[in-house]
Amino acid sequence: MSTTTIGVIGGSGLYEMEGLEQVERINIETPFGDPSDEYVTGILNGVKMVFLPRHGRGHRLLPSDVNYRANIYGMKKLGVERIISVSAVGSLKDAIAPGHIVIPDQFYDRTKGVRKDTFFGEGVVAHVGFADPVCSDLSGVLYNAAQKAGATTHKGGTYICMEGPAFSTRAESFSYLALGASVIGMTNLTEAKLAREAEICYGIIALSTDYDCWHDSHDDVTVEAIIQIIHQNVAMAKNIIKHAVAEIGAERPCSCGSAMQYAVITDRSVIPEATKVKLATIIGKYL
Repeated sequence: MSTTTIGVIGGSGLYEMEGLEQVERINIETPFGDPSDEYVTGILNGVKMVFLPRHGRGHRLLPSDVNYRANIYGMKKLGVERIISVSAVGSLKDAIAPGHIVIPDQFYDRTKGVRKDTFFGEGVVAHVGFADPVCSDLSGVLYNAAQKAGATTHKGGTYICMEGPAFSTRAESFSYLALGASVIGMTNLTEAKLAREAEICYGIIALSTDYDCWHDSHDDVTVEAIIQIIHQNVAMAKNIIKHAVAEIGAERPCSCGSAMQYAVITDRSVIPEATKVKLATIIGKYL
């Protein structure tokens, strides 16, 4: 069995993959509160997998109410080194049709500062590098896996992360077009920031479900349309993950595993002991 552990954060259905063996459900307590739900672990083709529904079973949590810190902390505690995020997004390009897959490599932040998107504070200051916010190696694997699965796939592109829960106004949607962004969603940027602080590789399988509200020849986005596309593509997402798992090796050639090596600038002698204990799972080796 491979020594690597792969985490998947997504919606309903992704913790019920065909072929998943030795399934267990695990509740994780974290110093940052409760994760969205219990973690589902298992073995897929010899690789240990950890699944978590970001909005909880039954989709109970708003994007702003997801406890992203607890979710990523739990992944780290379970030994996850790579996270595959599966998310529904709106398309901001004519070429990205509903049902297409996008592997974004950049973000533009349109959240409102209400989310907890860092593990730091409470006496410790750290500034992690985030110029390239996703793992290029993992993203490359996901792109190849999506092609092998037969999906129409777009490599790269900027993901607008908005606060929600309402969808964009038409004026906002046109402004995002002017920025040259590719897709819009409500969750992935926050996860990516915390995964980088936790030194976990992070990559996105973004499922285009609609054209937001900018496209004059398509209906404006609705929940009904999104759910219909998601249900049609759950099998595709599972297939992509299976192909990706087969390609991911045990070693990580990227720099994600040492992202925090020089990020903490606080004098170690003045960091409160309680904070060191709280961060031990995340970056204890540097404190």
